[in-house]
Amino acid sequence: MLRVIRRIAKFMSILIALALVLCGLAVAGFMYFNAPPDSAAHPLAGDNTLRIDSDGALFLEVRSGETSLSVGNRLQEAGIIRNRYFWQVLSRYKKDYIKTGSYRIELPASQIAIHSLLVAGDQILVRVTIPEGVTLKKTARIMEESGICPGDAFIEAASSPGLLNYYHIPNKTLEGYLYPDTYLFPLSYPAEKVAAQMADNFYSRLSEAAPEALNMSAGELNDRVILASIVEREYRVNQEAAIMAGVFLNRLKIGMALQSCATVEYVITEIQGRPHPEVLYNRDIEIRDPYNTYIRPGLPPGPISAPGRVALDAAFHPVPSDFLYFRLVDAAAGSHYFSRTLDDHIKAGALYLKGSAR
Repeated sequence: MLRVIRRIAKFMSILIALALVLCGLAVAGFMYFNAPPDSAAHPLAGDNTLRIDSDGALFLEVRSGETSLSVGNRLQEAGIIRNRYFWQVLSRYKKDYIKTGSYRIELPASQIAIHSLLVAGDQILVRVTIPEGVTLKKTARIMEESGICPGDAFIEAASSPGLLNYYHIPNKTLEGYLYPDTYLFPLSYPAEKVAAQMADNFYSRLSEAAPEALNMSAGELNDRVILASIVEREYRVNQEAAIMAGVFLNRLKIGMALQSCATVEYVITEIQGRPHPEVLYNRDIEIRDPYNTYIRPGLPPGPISAPGRVALDAAFHPVPSDFLYFRLVDAAAGSHYFSRTLDDHIKAGALYLKGSAR
């Protein structure tokens, strides 16, 4: 009996020792495959979605629809991870999907660290500023130059019937409804999401500037946004914006043409695709186009720029007056002279020209 017990004890000792050895091998294997390779990482020929930046960091773009196995294969080929099968084990164990997007990863990094980053979706964010008064095309150019999304894709998204219907915008594009602000977007972000985020921001800021706007019909709201977009391109001094809005409304009430130079500039640059004019000539203000408010009464068919807070405030809260005209009288200060009659308007222009000639 004692001999049997000794054999069992010996057998158990062997099993325990074997288990410890296997555990040690497993831990060692885990640590080995999880650790970054000893060799230096290198970019993949013909793959611009995986590169090593000048500071040694990895730039990795996980493409739309790309599987975890594909990412693991690319990382192993580039010398970023030791073994793609260990990568697959991590993916199955965590049961979380890696996120599409662009990532910057400090190297060297363990497989777990890289995998966790892609699962969390901690992408590269680009800070981009859209100035007040820019047009849809210029916004698209800024987005493309910043690496956020292709310009053509942005314009297509901003012209999407789905987005226009969602926001109840009775125009052909989101022109005027893309709020000028500073944004943080991931690199290579879907254009539809960029446009939607900017439109969401517009309505959020509009509710702050003019809460009553959200109770207006789509047509009424659109008219105010069009007015705001014109004011945005006309005013230079904040205090004058609401006065200008009042002038334009006074003209609309009596059927007088708005005669906004900004609308002619929009026709020239955005519709005809010509450079921005330094001076408008008679041939310019006679261009036959619905957006030309010199020859067409009423508001133009749609907004001509992205109005900011000052212009939105002005359009929804214009200063009542009987002014019908305004003219720049101090180019340095950006101030205007407001007048009730054409004679006063002409006199103000003569005084401005006389002062400029000195």
